Amino acid sequence: MSDYRLGDVIDDHCIKCRRLTNHSIVSLISAAPAKVRCRTCYNDHDYRHEIAPPSKKDLKKMELFKEVLASVAPEPEPEVAAEVVEEAPKPAKKGKARGKKA
Repeated sequence: MSDYRLGDVIDDHCIKCRRLTNHSIVSLISAAPAKVRCRTCYNDHDYRHEIAPPSKKDLKKMELFKEVLASVAPEPEPEVAAEVVEEAPKPAKKGKARGKKA
């Protein structure tokens, strides 16, 4: 249904009821619902497009997570040498063999 009129009944999430309920359209902006009134508790609020807002616990967790991320400094990436220098192999040491008795 694309043509909304004042007083039409639509579904939306009510903050007071904390659930999806029937709402009456109270105001329109550009032919889209702007404010609605819950038909259960008669609370007026902005039209939320049937989406429940995040809980306060989730918001607190996100704030704490952002603080932790901000406090951690990013590790610098190791620099890669432009030239690879190969070392000559070291000569083997000459000497007595250990562990063997004659």
